[in-house]
Amino acid sequence: MRGNYHNNFKAVGDNNGEDRMISIWTEPKVAIGQRCILVQTDQGNVLWDCVTYLNDETVDFVKRRGGLKAIVISHPHYYTTHLDWAKTFDCPVYVSKDDKEWVNRADREGRRRLVSGASEEIVEGLTAIKTGGHFPGSLVLHWANKLLIADSFVTTPSALFHVDRLPGTTSYAFMWAVPNMIPLPPSELHKMWQAIKPFDFESTHGAFVGQEVRDSSAKGRVLTSMKIQTMAMGWNEHGVLQEDWP
Repeated sequence: MRGNYHNNFKAVGDNNGEDRMISIWTEPKVAIGQRCILVQTDQGNVLWDCVTYLNDETVDFVKRRGGLKAIVISHPHYYTTHLDWAKTFDCPVYVSKDDKEWVNRADREGRRRLVSGASEEIVEGLTAIKTGGHFPGSLVLHWANKLLIADSFVTTPSALFHVDRLPGTTSYAFMWAVPNMIPLPPSELHKMWQAIKPFDFESTHGAFVGQEVRDSSAKGRVLTSMKIQTMAMGWNEHGVLQEDWP
């Protein structure tokens, strides 16, 4: 890839702390073209998810901003070169214990950490939450009233329209297999809601550049989307339909 590819760096936004979140993605597109996000906290920088390509320019960019305290990866699709990143920045990398069967590189330096509980604080104020669903151990990341969701929750095109949202308009889809368009059943949606229910957030940040949903009711839009998907699958009664927000 060297000489033919490059990584891009762009602040997620310019206010509400989003200027401390930097999207990193590779061009030309590699694999599905996901981004990782450099989250710059007062307790140290955390990389959310991972891209395969790691070059000198990327290393210099991250090191100029203080390096990495930790890496957190949402699910196995983004494991990629995480051990190379962890070695380069001399930091641990967190993955879910429930998905350890998908790890296929030996961790000879002991950098990999397994998230085994319902949630784990990575640094003060930044918490990995196990939602399951897409993979049994799928994670999202909560920080500063924001939820970084990768594609544990798939941001839909209609999520990016914020005016005059009609009934039945989703913001998120919850998929077992995104390429095959196989949705998750209501039982999994209910578990996912219960996992994030204790955490408040007013924005979500998806797997690709530009997938930012900024809304004081973002958490409610997650639940509404879960209910729409449940009812569209033919369920008129289910526990997730009885949930409420706020």
